[in-house]
Amino acid sequence: MTDEILSRAFNKYPSFVKAKVIREKGPKMGKTKGYGFVSFRDPEDFIKAMREMNGKYVGNRPIKLRKSSWKDRQVEVVKKKTKEKRKLGYRV
Repeated sequence: MTDEILSRAFNKYPSFVKAKVIREKGPKMGKTKGYGFVSFRDPEDFIKAMREMNGKYVGNRPIKLRKSSWKDRQVEVVKKKTKEKRKLGYRV
């Protein structure tokens, strides 16, 4: 599974923003962890995607969709962390 394959599966929704497949770090670098994230600008598109895509196969796996349980982020905190990562030489 790649970001591109996941993106192609969801880009039919008008407010689709991006898709990201999460990968292992360290010795298993590059291997997927078996999950990813898909972002939408419009909650209605998320609901529509839940109805239409949940359980469908993308690549060789069925997908399970659910709303992220991650609390709303504070923009200032995210910007500060991003700036710190850039200073350390990470690609952000």
